[in-house]
Amino acid sequence: MLTQRLLRAPLAALLLFMIAACSQDVGPVLTAPDAYAKAQAGALTLIDVRHASEWQQTGVAPGALRIDMTDTQGEAGFVQRVSSNMAGNKNAPIGLLSPAGNRSANAQKALRDAGFTQVYNIKEGMNGSSAGPGWIARGLPLQPCPDC
Repeated sequence: MLTQRLLRAPLAALLLFMIAACSQDVGPVLTAPDAYAKAQAGALTLIDVRHASEWQQTGVAPGALRIDMTDTQGEAGFVQRVSSNMAGNKNAPIGLLSPAGNRSANAQKALRDAGFTQVYNIKEGMNGSSAGPGWIARGLPLQPCPDC
């Protein structure tokens, strides 16, 4: 009985550690209003990593680069497209937008793994999430994207 309890404690600790590690953010986050303000001030480049059909459906944030995360060359292709758009500057501040912050979290990880240093996840996304109501519900500006 004592042996079972002694074995359970380390297993429980390991499980808690794994849950905490999986739930941690990959990097810094911004709210949608903060990201918009920084972009308007020229202190942040917004990149919308959603699909073209999503851009058409809702529009895009003013000035946001449209770089679909699902590049035909995979993650490396996505990273290359971002790098090209940022003129190779891996220290430039970037804010990533997706529907609810999940896809942008994956993009954030890919970019940070590739050496980008200032990549922010707009965790509430366009549509909202547990992190906030989202770009659209907050009434932040959108531009139509008929050519997407």
